[in-house]
Amino acid sequence: MSSNTEAELASKNQFTEVYKRSKEPVMKAIERQVCGCDYGGSSWTTRHQVDALIGLLCLDTGSELLDLGAGTGWPGIYLAKESGCNATLVDLPEIGLQIAKKRAQEEGLANQISIKIADAADLPFPKASFDAINHSDLLCCLVRKRAVLSQCNTIIRPQGKMVFTVISIVPGLSKSQYTRAVANAPEFAKTETDYHSMLFQTGWQVIECTDLTNEYGESCARQIEADTACWDELETLVGTNQVNERMANWQSKLDAIRDGLVQRELFVCQPIQSPG
Repeated sequence: MSSNTEAELASKNQFTEVYKRSKEPVMKAIERQVCGCDYGGSSWTTRHQVDALIGLLCLDTGSELLDLGAGTGWPGIYLAKESGCNATLVDLPEIGLQIAKKRAQEEGLANQISIKIADAADLPFPKASFDAINHSDLLCCLVRKRAVLSQCNTIIRPQGKMVFTVISIVPGLSKSQYTRAVANAPEFAKTETDYHSMLFQTGWQVIECTDLTNEYGESCARQIEADTACWDELETLVGTNQVNERMANWQSKLDAIRDGLVQRELFVCQPIQSPG
C-alpha cells in the first residue's frame, strides 16, 4: 500500500499535468532541443547520456530492465529499442504510463515493454527479478529514498547493476546559499545523509560516480533558449503568466547551478555480495 505524503501526492498531480501537455507539438519541439528526444521525459537525461546507459547497465537481448519513475517512457522504451532488452516501466501517474504504452506499440515494441502502476518504495516484484535498474532524477522527487534503494536491492539479481541520476544540494553551503539551493532544487532534494552513505546502508556498492553538473547547466541553458524560441506557442498553450513564471524558474535554476549550489550526479551500483 502506498503511503505517500501530501507533498508527494501534490507532486504526482503536478507530473500528471506535465504528462498531459507532453504530447503537444510545442512541448515535443522543446524536448528535442533540450534532451534530444521527444518521449515527454520529465528528467534532465539527454539522449547522449541514455546511449551510455546501455553499456553501463550491460543491456542486451533478453535482459530484464526496470525503469523506475518511467513517466511517458523515457528512457525505458529507447533502451529497449536500442539494446533489445525487456523493460518494465513503473510509475504512479497512470496517464504517463498509458502514453508510454501507446508509444511502445507505435514503435513495434509491445512485446518488450510492460507497465506497472506502483510506488517506487513498495514494489510488487519477487526477489531477484531484474538484471538492471534505472531511474532518472527520481530520488530527489521522493521522500522515502532509503526505502526505494532497499526495494531495488531486493529485486535485482546478484550480478545486476543499478544506474541512476540524482540532483542534490552541494554540501558546505552558507545559510543563504542553502536557502537558494533548496528553492532551485527538486522538492525533495534535501537529504540528511549523502548518497554514498545511503547506498552503502541499503546494500549497494558504488562502482562509479560521475559529476553531470556541467551538462545539467548546459541543458538548463538550452531549455531557456528553446522556451524563448517557442514563446508564442507556449503562451497559447499555458498562458502568459505561466510562461513568465517558467522562464524565471529556469533562469533562477541556471544561476544556482552556475554558482555551485546544486549538483547532478550519476551513480553506477551493484549489490554488496554477502560473504560465502
